[in-house]
This record gives sequence, structure tokens and C-alpha cells, in this order.
Amino acid sequence: MRVVLLGPPGAGKGTQAQIIAGKLGVPAVSTGDIFRANVSGQTELGQKAKTYMDAGDLVPDEITVAMVRDRLAESDATGGFLLDGFPRTIAQAEQLRESLADLGHGLDRVLELVVDEDELVRRLSGRRMLVDGQMVQRDDDKPETVRHRLQVYREQTAPLSGFYEAEGLLSRIDAIGEVEEVTARAVDALGSVDGDEPSAG
Repeated sequence: MRVVLLGPPGAGKGTQAQIIAGKLGVPAVSTGDIFRANVSGQTELGQKAKTYMDAGDLVPDEITVAMVRDRLAESDATGGFLLDGFPRTIAQAEQLRESLADLGHGLDRVLELVVDEDELVRRLSGRRMLVDGQMVQRDDDKPETVRHRLQVYREQTAPLSGFYEAEGLLSRIDAIGEVEEVTARAVDALGSVDGDEPSAG
């Protein structure tokens, strides 16, 4: 099964990606991991990306998409994958669709983790880290910074919800509750996809 996981910062994507991928028996593919692997491995794409990252610029879509495409072509992803953190824009979604078509595949389902904005701010601004023996709040987790991150998400990434809904791929998952409860809702949504296929018996 080929799945994309969407959701704003603080929705629990990283946690759910690992659990759901484990249940599906497919790799959880994170763009962060892909970037780190390419940069540390000094691949041609990684070296190109590093020049933008070192300058504090966003890595262009064509480099990001090429990295993702290379990763999805690896043997462990031939039977399926769960993409976390990609695509982030409709342009990337269109390029992903073309890349998968070239590989002879398409997406099976897009899961969107849905959380109320006030709850996201509460979750993110409640995070602390240990510095010199004291628990302090990270600068990027202050409420005003969190709200800005959510605004950026709404502008750039939230339109993907409508894009995938129009393609009949989207399932919205209530991401409030215990981790296991959210996982169960996501797995139920994916199970309905399996149910659409004729049984072998």
C-alpha cells in the first residue's frame, strides 16, 4: 500500500508514521531522513541540496522530488511505503504523481491528521528541553512562533487536502486522543481501501 500522511506541526505525524507503516509492513519514508542520508552520503543530489541549506534557502522542488523518487525506487519500497513530510505543496504533489506513474504505481490513500489549532499550540508550546540542568522552552515552540508555523502550513500545505480530496484519495483522521486510538482510526480508514478490492475467494 502506498500512503501519504498529511497534518500540521504537532499533529503527531512522526509517531503515527512509524506505527502505521509497521502495521502495513512498509517503510516509513521521511523527507528529513532522505535529506540527511543524501547529505551525509555526499550524493550528487545531497551536495546540491547542501549548497541551498548552507545558504539558508529552501531546497528547490526538483531536487527534493528527485531525492524522494530515488528513495521510492529502492527495493524495500517496491511493495509500498508511507510518506511523511512530502509532498508539502500542490506542485510537489503533481510531481510525485508523475514520478510514481513512471515507476508504474499510484497512491492508494492520503491520510490527513486533523487537530484543532488551539490544541496544536498547546501541544507544541508545552514542549521543553533540558539545558544546563533546567527545562526550558525552545524558541521555535513559543506560542507566537507556533502560530506562525501553523499559518505557513495553512498557506502552503493545507491546500493539499482539497487536491487529494478531488482525486478521491483523502481520509481525514481525528488526531485527538491516545496514540493507539488515532492509529486505530487511521488503520480503519486504510482497511476501507482494501475492502474496495475484490476478494480472491
